[in-house]
Parts: sequence; C-alpha cells; structure tokens
Amino acid sequence: MKVTLAVVMPAYNEGNRIYENLQICAKAIGQFCPSFRILAVNDGSKDNTEEEMRRAAAEDPRIGIISYEKNRGKGYAIRRGMSASKAEYTAFLDADLDLPPEQLEGYLTVAQQEGKDIVLGSKLHPDSNLEYPFYRKAMTLGYYLYLKLLFHLPIRDTQTGIKLFRTEAIHPVVQAMKSDRFCFDIELLAMARKRNLSMQEEPVVVRYHGDGERKTKIRLKTIFDMFFETFRIWRRLRSYDPTVG
Repeated sequence: MKVTLAVVMPAYNEGNRIYENLQICAKAIGQFCPSFRILAVNDGSKDNTEEEMRRAAAEDPRIGIISYEKNRGKGYAIRRGMSASKAEYTAFLDADLDLPPEQLEGYLTVAQQEGKDIVLGSKLHPDSNLEYPFYRKAMTLGYYLYLKLLFHLPIRDTQTGIKLFRTEAIHPVVQAMKSDRFCFDIELLAMARKRNLSMQEEPVVVRYHGDGERKTKIRLKTIFDMFFETFRIWRRLRSYDPTVG
C-alpha cells in the first residue's frame, strides 16, 4: 500500500520526551490516516535521544529513524527527512508537540480536496488558538513585517513548525535549498513561491510546554542572526531560477 503521509520530526536533545511524543504522534495520525510513516530525525543529539527513538521504533514499525553524529541544525534535519519521504504528502512537525499532531488531519484534507501544494499552520490566522509567551507573539508579528518587506509572500506566518506538502511538488525545492538552521522555512517557502506552488494558511493550536532544560528566552544574538540570515537568503534568491538545475 502506498504511504499517504510521512511526518518528519526533527529532534535535538529531546531524550526526556521523544519516546512518549513519538507514541502520541503515531496514535493521533493513525486516527485519520491509515497509511502513514513517521520519520524521526536525530540531529546529532548529545543525550539519549537516538536510543529513545529506537525504543519507540521497535514498538511501532510505522516509526522510522534517521540519525547522524554531528548537529547540523533543524533545517538540515527536516531536509534529510523530507528527502527520504516516499509518501504522497510530507509534513513536518516540531518534536516537542507544542503543536498537536491531530491538526494535520485538517491540513491533509485541504491539500487533497483543494489541490494545494503547501498547507501551513499560521499563528497570525484569526482563528488560531495560542497559549505561548507574549514575547514570542511579538517576535512572530515583527518577523512577518520584515518578511513582507523583503519577499512579498502571500502568507503571514512562515515560521510555525507544522507544515504539509505535496511531496512531488516540494522535493525539487528541498534538493535546491542551502539553509540548515533557523531560516529554513523562509527559504523553502520563497523558493516554492518562485516555482508557483500553491499555498494556504490554516489556523493552528499552540500549547506551549516550555523548553525543558533549554533556556526559555531567545538571546538577542539569535534574533540578530535570524534577521541577517533572512537578508542573505533574500539576496541569494533574487537570482534563483527554478528552471535551471
């Protein structure tokens, strides 16, 4: 049977919750999609993330593992997972499950019934239900305005960690990308726009669980790096020709 949906879950140092979250994700997706596969990507974790992923995979054959030793960044991990997908549709989802996986049911329905190449969750959608810190809401809005100035994309939120794609349409984009870290999403969507792929934003539910052992506040250097890298992507994509390569 052809796999209808592959869900890529990148993880870095998520050993304390990845086993349970993979089980939760598999159970949720199985409720609406009988033919699916979860591709858990261990992005060079220093803890027991890989061991916990393999424990989950041993109990559920619908969970597959991609692992490598060096930390390369979330964007690289997602690209690795998406490149490995052989499903009709490919989604990616943050491993912390701040974004409940059952939301993918509606996204898959939109993609299938309305023929959309990309369906993405948007925190700026008027029907979104958000439970996360105010400073993150402010960053989302500020970054949207910055992206609007540079890229003129027909969407408001590029960064929310739940997106679904028609695999055949998105694979050429993934293969041509260069971003490995926090600006992965904007490069992917900007390149997809140049290829005239159709996009639709949908409401998103966010249930913020905190960052565990990681710091909950984003450092100013991270924000500066993100804005600078976004500008570099904009400069690079000005000469991007999707008909070449």
